[in-house]
Amino acid sequence: MQRMKFALDENPGLWVTLLYGLQWWIVCLPNVLITGLIVARMHFPADAAMQTLYLQKLFGLMGAVMLVQVLWGHRLPLVVGPAAILLVGISASAAPDSAALHTAILLGGAALLLLACSGLLARLRLVFTPRIVAVVLMLIAFSLAPVMLRLIGGAGNAGSPAFNAAFALLLLLALLALNTVLRGIWKSLTVPLGLAGGSAAYFFLTGAPLLPGAGGAAEGFALLTAFHFDGGTVLAFLFCYLALVINELGSIESIAQLINVQDRQSRIRRGTGVQGLANMAAGGLGLIGCVDYSLSAGVIAATGCASRYPLVPAGIGLMLCAFFPDIIRLLGCIPPVIMGALLVYLMAAQLSSGLGLLAAKGGVTDFNSGLTVALPLMIGLLTAFTPDSVTAGYPALLRPIAGNGFVMGVIAVLVLEHLIFVQKDRN
Repeated sequence: MQRMKFALDENPGLWVTLLYGLQWWIVCLPNVLITGLIVARMHFPADAAMQTLYLQKLFGLMGAVMLVQVLWGHRLPLVVGPAAILLVGISASAAPDSAALHTAILLGGAALLLLACSGLLARLRLVFTPRIVAVVLMLIAFSLAPVMLRLIGGAGNAGSPAFNAAFALLLLLALLALNTVLRGIWKSLTVPLGLAGGSAAYFFLTGAPLLPGAGGAAEGFALLTAFHFDGGTVLAFLFCYLALVINELGSIESIAQLINVQDRQSRIRRGTGVQGLANMAAGGLGLIGCVDYSLSAGVIAATGCASRYPLVPAGIGLMLCAFFPDIIRLLGCIPPVIMGALLVYLMAAQLSSGLGLLAAKGGVTDFNSGLTVALPLMIGLLTAFTPDSVTAGYPALLRPIAGNGFVMGVIAVLVLEHLIFVQKDRN
């Protein structure tokens, strides 16, 4: 491991902290913005004021959670953002209203908090073998395929479907080129540069959009959401939270190993507990839940700064975004095709992580182990593209489970790994 300029608990000084904090803020911004805009447009497709207010609350919550984690939670340099796995749950849910979704998110956060406080995390880790973890990572990417297609080819874009598909492909190639060419801290800015450059190029080719006016405050969108318990939706989201636990544990472990932190178990317990509380708050506020992201490793390796204190101004910066609705309204003009292309890039990176884990841990060594990976992915993909007219005929309690590609894939890999193709020598 390279020698760090600043250790975990070392204060670099005011100006250096602010400089590194600006870099962290730039890295955090696209993740919150991309997922936040997608979910806001799902909930309020024709109401720009409601979308803006949703993003304001989301920025405020993400910034607050980052501050709590850095100062009192896991106390590691980890960025916080909306959980992509919960985007899978939201997009696949058959719940009639958003209240059922947010109730499920709140209860999922409570389950996460219970896991952290009860000491069951260590036992849960035994269930998720490296092969299952790899499949879960890949299922997230596959399950979001319908969302990505709707963003690229659906309404809200200025160009024709063929033009948007071609533009998305070119943007993806540009992102890959940037990721290959850029070095150091600049590599971590691939997505922000793609977001800015792709939007500018799209507006140049299709014409600039009408800039939103100041507008008034959204009406009917209270600080706390209404609640509605739907058993099937809650059960489906509990499967999503299993994946969120894997993400959280992996993020904390990877950063702890990178900077050689010893007390990992206590940090995992505190960090997971804070995320449980944060997801309960997200459900109560009518927002998507959050998780820590391991992309921090690239920033730390590039800058040589492992100090957690620069994330304090970054978190404050995210919170300040909540107080500038005009800026958020301007960001809301980003075309859906740009969001879709960036989501494809991010999910391709997720898929690559899953494949890398399979290769590193010998996850596929024979026909049966290959089936343990392939069959859940096929089930998840087929379920994700099952028409709504078919899932509408499922029993109401089972619809959120049987119609969710991610949940069906996770059930399949758990059954195959632990019941059908049981191996004495786990990889």
